Amino acid sequence: MSAFSPTVGVASTHPADMPEAHAEIPVWNSENWFYEDWQVGHQIRSLRRTIAEGESHMFNALVLDIHPYVQDQMFAEKQGIFGKRLVAGAFVFSAGLGLVATNCINAFSYGYDRLRFIKPVFIGDTIYSIRTNLDKKPRYRDMGLIRASYEVFKGEGELVLYCEHLQTVKYKNPADFVGKTEK
Repeated sequence: MSAFSPTVGVASTHPADMPEAHAEIPVWNSENWFYEDWQVGHQIRSLRRTIAEGESHMFNALVLDIHPYVQDQMFAEKQGIFGKRLVAGAFVFSAGLGLVATNCINAFSYGYDRLRFIKPVFIGDTIYSIRTNLDKKPRYRDMGLIRASYEVFKGEGELVLYCEHLQTVKYKNPADFVGKTEK
């Protein structure tokens, strides 16, 4: 049992522009935690998902990735070093992070560091992700900076991708950080 509070459902939004009975229902996968609520060391794990050929092909078409390793079955089987088509790394990144993404209305993406494609992912592979809260520091007058790692695994635990996501997050009480910020 984890000593950390859950992140999903910490609190929900209650929009004024919908029926009151509906606004009181917690919003799925939406959070409104603040910088002060974010706990270093907290982890979440996603459900698993199998990457199908159709979605891999659709992603490639959408982003115009026509590299032979992801689009040409004959090339991949006869000339490629893996003997089969790969799933584009950008899709593994997007799908892997999407599996553990939460929609916090107080957090804003600042960027990604240390993105590495460690092992190939193939059509039909099943992936899952683990997000670990790494650190946080006061940064701006109204927002702090948090950093979380994302590890994407395939099969029964083979690490295929690693990156760190930086986000700015609003303070619940900005007055507590006066004189402690970098900017």
